[in-house]
Amino acid sequence: MKNNSFIAHVRFDGEGNPVEHWLEDHLCNVANISAKYASVFGSEDWVELAGRWHDLGKYSADFQEYIRDQSGYERENAHVETTNMKGRVNHSSAGALYALEQFKKEMGTDIAGRIIAYLIAGHHAGLADWSSESGQSSLQYRMQDTDLLLDALRGNPPDSVTGFKLPTSTFLKQGADPSFWIRMLFSCLVDADFLDTESFMSPEKTENRKQDVPLETLNQALDQHLAKFSEKEPEGINIYRKQILDNCQNSAKERSGLFSLTVPTGGGKTLSSLSFALRHAIEHKKDRIIYVIPYTSIIEQTSDVLKSIFKDFPNAVLEHHSNLDPEKETSYSRLASQNWDAPIIVTTAVQYFESLYAARTSRVRKLHNIVNSVVILDEAQMLPPDYLMPVLKVIKELSAYYDVSHVLCTATQPALEKRTDFNFDGFDEESVKEIIENPDELTEVFKRVGIVSLGDKIEEWEQLVKQLMEHESFLCIVDRRSDAQELYELLPTGTLHLSGLMCGQHRSDVIEQIKAKLRRNESVRVVSTQLIEAGVDVDFPVVFRAMAGLDSIAQAAGRCNREGKLKKGFVTIFNPPKPAPAGYLRMAAELGQILLSRPELDPLSNKSFKEFFKKLYWT
Repeated sequence: MKNNSFIAHVRFDGEGNPVEHWLEDHLCNVANISAKYASVFGSEDWVELAGRWHDLGKYSADFQEYIRDQSGYERENAHVETTNMKGRVNHSSAGALYALEQFKKEMGTDIAGRIIAYLIAGHHAGLADWSSESGQSSLQYRMQDTDLLLDALRGNPPDSVTGFKLPTSTFLKQGADPSFWIRMLFSCLVDADFLDTESFMSPEKTENRKQDVPLETLNQALDQHLAKFSEKEPEGINIYRKQILDNCQNSAKERSGLFSLTVPTGGGKTLSSLSFALRHAIEHKKDRIIYVIPYTSIIEQTSDVLKSIFKDFPNAVLEHHSNLDPEKETSYSRLASQNWDAPIIVTTAVQYFESLYAARTSRVRKLHNIVNSVVILDEAQMLPPDYLMPVLKVIKELSAYYDVSHVLCTATQPALEKRTDFNFDGFDEESVKEIIENPDELTEVFKRVGIVSLGDKIEEWEQLVKQLMEHESFLCIVDRRSDAQELYELLPTGTLHLSGLMCGQHRSDVIEQIKAKLRRNESVRVVSTQLIEAGVDVDFPVVFRAMAGLDSIAQAAGRCNREGKLKKGFVTIFNPPKPAPAGYLRMAAELGQILLSRPELDPLSNKSFKEFFKKLYWT
């Protein structure tokens, strides 16, 4: 028996005998694991205290009685706070109270102790506000029950648990966000607590988590894949794709920070950006690559490409998004998605940015594994304008203080630099390094289409159907799901339809059907919402697009004559019977209409994109 037999958790062996996880061992393990995580951003001494004190309340007689008599020896659910005969067993407030007490003794104030208190009090329920209107959910309210600390200390926890040394790290450099730092510390504590508990309760899961694929090995596999394309002397558009790849590989040694990768659609930016990311990560000893994509429809496409390249390393690529087919999951991927402990993560912008502002333990666990990584923001023009300020703020925070390199990857680079004519706290222009040597020249080279307009507003969809049916194959893109449905119903049998109303698997099946028909040079007619625009690799001779912002028009153009097989493809812009939905899409469409009416502007030039985004963000 160890330390008077205080228990953290209990499991049962194959013969049904209880096996104890001693509380002192658990607290010291969590302290060591979380400190290792936080050492990457220089804050190990803060979270080490939280690790040792997070379950201090389990030294109370009430909790020990509960775990033995009510849960521990009868059920394997001891890790979660629950209710017994005496009421709720609160084991997380005692350590938070202890933090306030120790810091106040040493410093004369408990303000610094609140940092640790936030982490400990929330390690099951999530981060709380210090105060709130409702009162009882606040940390301040929870810190009033000082008897919880007295009950825990009556258990006489050892010095290895209660010992206190004031943290000396001065991580919070001038300008760093304290709330974001606390969230990072919280991530370290929560993940360490889960992993140590899991290694005791379910050691087979810990074994399944193991992956040891070095980024150097993945880079070699990618280089071998890319070498297949360079066996023949590149010609035509492939000459410029090779230049893009060379630019990406040559820029990998640049210092960690913010990058832009301005590559026209069809320029091969998916693999070129990955080549940059792997080489940059190896050069700067970063831990992983995170590929952030706006739509689930192209996540599946990107993941399939990466998994085919790294097929010899099944645990190299982790997909994490809401539409993931359960049949594609493995025991490893289910576990790795909890904390993103994988070499390459492919996820959605929603998952990435919401997690960075989350408070729930399940969402926050992964944050410390974003530190010291390379993040590719694919289709960066899709960053939501309504949330642009918090998105830019967190990108800058990660780059400045957590050694994260972000790559803004798009054909239509948004205007994200600071503005003085109105309050827009964007990037310092000199802080964002463009990877491509000649983005304007590349835009001209990859210009494989002309933009034409049908002019006046279409009163009835039948007018557009007549225009569409002049072509054997076409892609027609509209903004409204209802518009896509109405137009589809007016077209002949065999026309294909894509919409966000379809389930993920159905969309994937239709996209694959479209690609197969195009490969066989068969007639294929498609009506789609804008989900097909961002990164779906299709190549139509003719594209029709409802009036939209220049970014959407450029993305639509990227689905036309993509491989340059025609002398010139055409994108026809039309004004649909109903305007774009109110809000962002309508504003973008109105600005697109204005800029398209200016004959001196090339609508597919980088200059036009910049003017469009500046006006859009100002509006």
